[in-house]
Amino acid sequence: QVQLVESGGGSVQAGGSLRLSCAASASAYSSRYMGWFRQDPGKEREGVAAIDSDGSTSYADSVKGRFTISKDNAKRTLYLQMNSLKPEDTAMYYCAADPYTRRGGTRVFLLETLGDFAYWGQGTQVTVSS
Repeated sequence: QVQLVESGGGSVQAGGSLRLSCAASASAYSSRYMGWFRQDPGKEREGVAAIDSDGSTSYADSVKGRFTISKDNAKRTLYLQMNSLKPEDTAMYYCAADPYTRRGGTRVFLLETLGDFAYWGQGTQVTVSS
């Protein structure tokens, strides 16, 4: 059973915007933490943004002020609004979720790898051209 399905990726010019969506199963959406991660070939994986079940959020320094993570409980969907996109934002973006409570909360969640989580999706590609 597919638990997380990302969508909304695409190609955009620098300065543009995209909104990624992650449709979740009931079990995945009930997780304590949900977040977005990205990886481009030749670069390290990066935790982009995370949200706790109480609404608290964390962001990578590289996206602060440009990206916003949010949830729609009625739709069981996680979003990532990406504005002022830069070529260095080009990557495969993955949605992840995990029910395990972490000391340090969403900041720690963003430092972990996809394999550490109970749920992760197949990814959606974002390409930003200069």
